[in-house]
Amino acid sequence: MSVDVTMDPVTLAVLKGRLEQIADEMDATLYRSAFNPIIAEAHDACHGIYDGQSGDTLIQGKSGLPVFVGAMAFAVRAAIKAANERQGMQDGDIWLFNDPYEGGTHANDFKIVRPFFRNGQLFCFMASAAHWHDVGGAVPGNYNPGATECWQEAVQIPPVRIVRKGEMDDDVLAILRANTRQPDSMWGDLNGQLAALELGARRLNDLLDEYSDALVLQSMLELRARAFKLMREHISELPNGTYSFDDVLDNDGVNNVYLNICLDMTIQNDRMTLDFSRTSKACAGPVNISRATSVAACYVALKHVFPDVPANAGVLDAVEFVIPDGLVISAKHPKPVGGYTETILRMIDVIFSATALADPNLAVAHAYGTINALSIAGHRSDEKRNGQRWVMFSFFGGGHGGHSHGDGLSHGNAPISTATIPPLEILEAAYPVRFTQWALRADSGGKGQYRGGLGAIYEIEVLEDGADVFIFGERGKASPKGIAGGEQAKANVFSYLNNGQWYKPPMASKMMGIHIQRGERVRLETPGGGGWGKAEDRDAKAIAHDMAMGYITGDAS
Repeated sequence: MSVDVTMDPVTLAVLKGRLEQIADEMDATLYRSAFNPIIAEAHDACHGIYDGQSGDTLIQGKSGLPVFVGAMAFAVRAAIKAANERQGMQDGDIWLFNDPYEGGTHANDFKIVRPFFRNGQLFCFMASAAHWHDVGGAVPGNYNPGATECWQEAVQIPPVRIVRKGEMDDDVLAILRANTRQPDSMWGDLNGQLAALELGARRLNDLLDEYSDALVLQSMLELRARAFKLMREHISELPNGTYSFDDVLDNDGVNNVYLNICLDMTIQNDRMTLDFSRTSKACAGPVNISRATSVAACYVALKHVFPDVPANAGVLDAVEFVIPDGLVISAKHPKPVGGYTETILRMIDVIFSATALADPNLAVAHAYGTINALSIAGHRSDEKRNGQRWVMFSFFGGGHGGHSHGDGLSHGNAPISTATIPPLEILEAAYPVRFTQWALRADSGGKGQYRGGLGAIYEIEVLEDGADVFIFGERGKASPKGIAGGEQAKANVFSYLNNGQWYKPPMASKMMGIHIQRGERVRLETPGGGGWGKAEDRDAKAIAHDMAMGYITGDAS
C-alpha cells in the first residue's frame, strides 16, 4: 500500500487523538465488562494497534498498562508466526494465547490478536492483553513462589484460534474452562476482550472511511518516526559516558540467595545502549523473565524518564539492548516466570539510578519495588454456596521515590502500570474477608531533600472456616534506594497470625502453604519510596508538616 501522502501537523494531531481514542475505548469496554476485579477495578489490561507486517506497536491508549506496550509487539509477532505455519492470517480469525516466552509477561496475561482487514488486505493488527483471575497451576491466582517449571504456575496455551471465520471455537473454549478455578470469571473476561476488539475494528473502519487508508497509515508511521527523533534528541542532551548501577532481588522463592540485576548504560551522542550482561544467570524459581518482558520493562523506564515521547515503537528504535541468553532476564521455556512483575520493577530501578548518574534531575528514586501479589483461597461454608471455591487475588501499593521537583507519591501503584489498587469495598464484597487496617505506614519513605512517598499497612481477616494463603513479594531484604544523596526506604514486611502468634516467612517476601482459620489475619507493611537529595537540605517547614500529618515520627525527623 502506498503511503506517500503529505502530512500537515494539524491533521497529524487530529489523527493521533482519534487513534488513541480508539485504544482508550477498547480499554474502557473491557474494564466495564470484565468479571475479574483485577481487570474491572485495577485495570490490569491493555489494547493497541500494531503494524500489519512487523507487529510493532503503533498506537496505545492512555489507560492501558505501559509494560504491555513493548511486550505486546512480541505477542503480535508470535501470532503472525503461528498463522504463517497454519494457512496464514485470515479475515474472521482471532488468535489467543498466554505464552510468556514469545509474548512476554506471565501466563495470567492472555493475549488476543485480531488481524484487521480492509478491502481484502491486511491493514494492521488490533490486540488485547488482560490478566485472567486464575488459569490452573498449583497455586490459586498463579503466583506460585515455589515453582521450578512453568507447568507448576499455570496452564500453557500456545497461539490458537479462539474465533475461526467469525465463529467461536468451542473446543478451545472447553479447554480454557477446564483449566481454571474460576470458569465464570474466565468466560466474562474473554468476552470482554473480544467485545473490545470488535468495537475497535468498527471505530477504525469509521476513521478510515473518513480520512482514507493511506492518510491514517501515514499518520501512524509519522508518529513512530517522531518518537524516534525525540528520543534521539533527549539522549543527545545527556553527557557521554558509561553509567553503571547494580541492585538485587531478595531471592527466587526456591533458593534464599540474592540475584543481581546489573546495568551498564552507555551514552554516545544521540545513541543509548542498555547492557545487562552482568546480570545473574537464570534461576530455579519464578522470578525469571523472558527477553520480550525485559525490553518491555526498559520501555516503561524510558517513558518515565522522557515522558513527552509518544507511546509507540519509536521509543525502542532509539535504543540498543544487550541482553545475552541464559540470564534471569532472558529466560526460556520451561523456566518459571510467574513473578515477572518483581524483576521488571528492579530493571526499572537500575535504569532510574543509572540515569541519575548522568543527570539526577531526570530520574526518580526507587519506588517500593514489589506488587506484593497476595492470594487467599478457600471454600464457602454458607448454605447457598456450600463448598463453592473462592479465590481472592490482589496486588497492593507502596511509596514512590522522591524526585527533583518534590516528594514521592504515597500509597501509589507500581511504576510498571497505570493500574489502580482494587478498593477494599470491592474485595470485601467479592470475597469472605474483612480489612481491619488500611493505612499509611509512617516513617517508611526514605529521607532526602525530597522525601520518598509512604508505603501502606494492610491487615486482612478471613471470615470463612479456613483458607490457604500465598504471598509473592520483594524488597523484604533489600530496601528501595534513594538517589542524588537520598536515603533508602523501609523494607517490605509480611506477617500472618496463626494460633495467637504472628509469624514471618523464612524468605522474607515469599511463602506458600500458609493455612489460617476464621478470624486469623495476614498483614502487609509495604515499602516507601527512596529519597531524592540530601536529607540536610530538606526545608524545615516540610519536616514540620510531615510531623503534623503523622508521615514521620520524632525519631525519623
